Amino acid sequence: MSRSVFTAALLLGLSTLASAQRLEDARPVRPDAPSVEDVVVLRQPLDLPQMGEPADATLSPAEELALGSQVVSQMYQYEYVFEDAEVSDYIAAMGWKLAAAGQTRPDHLAFLVIADPRINAFALPGGYIGMNAGLITASSSESELAGVMGHELAHVTQRHIARSASASGGLATVATWAAVLAAILAGSGDPDVVLAALSVGTAASYQRQVSFIRAHELEADRIGIQTLAAAGYNPEGMANFFQRLEQQSRLYGTGIPEILRTHPVNTTRISEARARIAALPARTVPDSLDYQLMKARTQVFAADQPSAAVAAFSARLEAGEDSPATRYGLALAQHQLGQAEAARRSLDPVLQRHPRQAHLNLLRAAIDFSGGAREAALNRYAETLKAYPRFAPAILAYADALIQAGRAPAARDVLLSHEQALGTRLETYRLLASAARETDDNGEASFQMANYLYLRGDPGGALAQLDAGLRIASLSPQDRARLAARRSEVRDALPRNFDPYRRPDQRRLGSAPAR
Repeated sequence: MSRSVFTAALLLGLSTLASAQRLEDARPVRPDAPSVEDVVVLRQPLDLPQMGEPADATLSPAEELALGSQVVSQMYQYEYVFEDAEVSDYIAAMGWKLAAAGQTRPDHLAFLVIADPRINAFALPGGYIGMNAGLITASSSESELAGVMGHELAHVTQRHIARSASASGGLATVATWAAVLAAILAGSGDPDVVLAALSVGTAASYQRQVSFIRAHELEADRIGIQTLAAAGYNPEGMANFFQRLEQQSRLYGTGIPEILRTHPVNTTRISEARARIAALPARTVPDSLDYQLMKARTQVFAADQPSAAVAAFSARLEAGEDSPATRYGLALAQHQLGQAEAARRSLDPVLQRHPRQAHLNLLRAAIDFSGGAREAALNRYAETLKAYPRFAPAILAYADALIQAGRAPAARDVLLSHEQALGTRLETYRLLASAARETDDNGEASFQMANYLYLRGDPGGALAQLDAGLRIASLSPQDRARLAARRSEVRDALPRNFDPYRRPDQRRLGSAPAR
């Protein structure tokens, strides 16, 4: 990830799982809620408030989802989402593990990683939860990271946005969201314009009007702590992270971490959180290897240059920090620089200690593939997928390597024959389109690329792909009917006056979907 992408990131702050869909007959279909294993059940009465009609009357769940989807689609369009399959899968798995341990589950949940080095997290309308890359790298334990996720999840399950909208009359909040979208579009050509519009104007107004007021913050703390414990994390993680940030903020002056602007913390709030934690059974929860590796992976992508990451991880190794995360981060950075042999030497010692670890094997396969040992790489990808048949990063990496190796039909088989544990990733459709192009199946390529673009929030691009596919003279009647049906689905979901061939920044926001 380039520094320019990080610099252009939104103040609002998570690949990508925004669609949370399964693949059935190569068509996007909503899945059932994913199953999450190894969840520790420690349920206690949470004295949940009655949401009832006031919030629904102001902002219904369907309206929340529509607003959140609009914001997320713009994040995708302007590349604010960090679309790394492995980091995104890890964050999503953590989110679903926490959701499964809670007493309330929203109708829709999606977890995103944002390409922003600042320490922040957010909950959008409609169940979208975002975690900045900077939050991952700043956490010192997995329970700290889960603590922030649990807090944001509580904002979603308690519908704090809709409740705040109801308390403030609603209209101002909805208008603010429209202004946020407009600011994103208007400033898309100039990252400084986006940041200025959001940080000085609309985003600050958003924080005031949907106000995660003190009562909501305390409620999110209380429920988040219970959820952390029920999911098997150390409930002290949330309090520890906020306390560490609050202590560090005294050294920041006006440049305090963004999360403290959007989630104000004081000693009273931390004390109240610790009092709640004291009532729970004490526990020590070691960090998972997945957390350690994905934190290192994020640090590599957040570096100004791969060479800077090589220097940083080399220094840690020379200082005696010979950990799996250090070696993984060093090997990944060396791989990015094209130093295949050095990357193998860095990675192999930890791979020998953890021969079945999925992330380590995927990196080793990528190193081999780029270093010319393609058959060895493909064999390792295949073995990793055999060991973890529903692990989306393994599915996507193997399919991508097969396409690059000129084996597009095999790649398509891999993509269509493996169910992804947390819902089909957007990248699946792009890879299906790429595989179809390699075999000159242009109708299929148009269909799958249309799915990819539509789910990323680019319906105009999706319609253009479908129209291009329908112009292919050699289409079979079945393929033509499938493209036409998909076009109708996409078109019916858009406003009647939507022009797919106008530039996105020329389209008017806020139109109601055609009924």
